[in-house]
Amino acid sequence: MANKALLVGINKYKMSGADLQGCVNDVTNMLDILLKYFGFAAKDIRVLVDERATKKNIMERLTWLVSRAKADDRLLFHYSGHGSQIVDQDGDELKDKMDEIICPHDMDWESNFISDDDLRALFANLPKGVNLEVVLDSCHSGTGTREMLAIQGLPSVLSFKPRFLAPPVDIACRADEDMEVRRLLKGNNPMNHVLFAGCRDNQTSADAYINGSYNGAFTYYLCKHLRDTQGNTTRAELIKRVRASLKFNDFSQIPQLEAPSAEKKKKMME
Repeated sequence: MANKALLVGINKYKMSGADLQGCVNDVTNMLDILLKYFGFAAKDIRVLVDERATKKNIMERLTWLVSRAKADDRLLFHYSGHGSQIVDQDGDELKDKMDEIICPHDMDWESNFISDDDLRALFANLPKGVNLEVVLDSCHSGTGTREMLAIQGLPSVLSFKPRFLAPPVDIACRADEDMEVRRLLKGNNPMNHVLFAGCRDNQTSADAYINGSYNGAFTYYLCKHLRDTQGNTTRAELIKRVRASLKFNDFSQIPQLEAPSAEKKKKMME
């Protein structure tokens, strides 16, 4: 049985005004969890942060992650950074006609992004029995507006930055032009892995100041509850606890767990 993980965190973006503050801390937090509670060794884990987290480097490391995988291997991909949406290119998004994307350091709106279709293509042919966990702490959609809330440990309300990049006007217009055509297309969205997402597809994920440091709110509480249980909890119980912590601390995002019912009952990275 092999263990392999890719952890990506991007605070610094080439795109003006897009920088975040908690994504690199998310990576170190997840690294600590994997080493202490899930039997990973340092040699099993690849890390990309900031300027090194280009599309090319991320795709190369993702290829490394899935290469030569076999039954009972444990694979994990964690991404903390901006997310956004583009018009669905192949008709497989029947609900909102949009593809979700994650945004590398060198993000642009023409081709330098990684879509849910790109990830699906990489993961679709994994052999039966491979345990793949995908953890995304980014916005799947949203307005790009800033929200206000009380952050634990601070005496006053603090502005946090949603992890969402709003498309520029010309890209947004393409969505309007193509929408009627997209309604006529059909497809499906099969999944053969477990996905932990930081929010619903119409919400933002918070990049927030919590207990003395910047973190992704979702990753922070995910790691907190994994530490509290020393990794000995089911996925369903884990997502329940993370949701409760976010709600208690006044975050509006609702994390999602996508997996067959039987998989939800298993422990993370089992």
